Amino acid sequence: MTDTAEGSSGRREVIVIFGGRSEIGIEIGRRLASGATVVLAARRPEDLAAERGIVEQAGAAAVHVVAFDADDLSAHAGVVDSIVAEHGPITTAVVAFGILGDQALAEKDAAHAAAIAHTDYVAQVSLLTVLADAMRAAGAGQIVAFSSIAGVRVRRANYVYGSAKAGLDGFCSGLSDALHGSGVRLLLVRPGFVVGRMTQGMAPAPLSSTPAQVAEAAVAALKKGRSTVWVPRSLAVLALGFRLLPRSMWRRLRR
Repeated sequence: MTDTAEGSSGRREVIVIFGGRSEIGIEIGRRLASGATVVLAARRPEDLAAERGIVEQAGAAAVHVVAFDADDLSAHAGVVDSIVAEHGPITTAVVAFGILGDQALAEKDAAHAAAIAHTDYVAQVSLLTVLADAMRAAGAGQIVAFSSIAGVRVRRANYVYGSAKAGLDGFCSGLSDALHGSGVRLLLVRPGFVVGRMTQGMAPAPLSSTPAQVAEAAVAALKKGRSTVWVPRSLAVLALGFRLLPRSMWRRLRR
């Protein structure tokens, strides 16, 4: 990632936010927008006026919206191909969609449990694979994906969501290794509790952050060429403690 809106080829950078309503995704887009073409991909793209305005005000050369249903795996390749055909190779792809789901409901409703796993793991794997393949063909690009402290060691209180994040974390770690030397990089962001729309009504956990703080850390990590970043950084120490905690104590944790 360069500090200007043009990559090494001299072409305008193309930033794509998959999950165009994501607070973190928009915050990242705002920080990368200056002079770039930004594409917001989400369901009901006609309702993205507010998000589009934020990115435009940040100095994007152009902002476009496209229809994208993360759960429609068969459409992923077509969406990516159409973006590349219209705007050129994707410089940075931010995979920012996901759902928290209802843990209590998921413990009784298999369909809801499967829906959480589908959106937070299966759909992510599909899109990440499509993006990695397209960027390999272009010989360059970077991808931002989001794991969570919830995936470090899955807790009883949110084991459906946590297990999806655990799987995604492992997939991204392997994909990052597979991309080594290809010109394509993957940044895996591991935040803790994020105070935002997804967690509205929930009491913040220790070491919480905001979408703006997560975005700031992610963009800084991109510029440094890092492959992972914890948000906040001190969360890495807590994650180590989680792994070492005896299961009898771990089971009693509320969240």
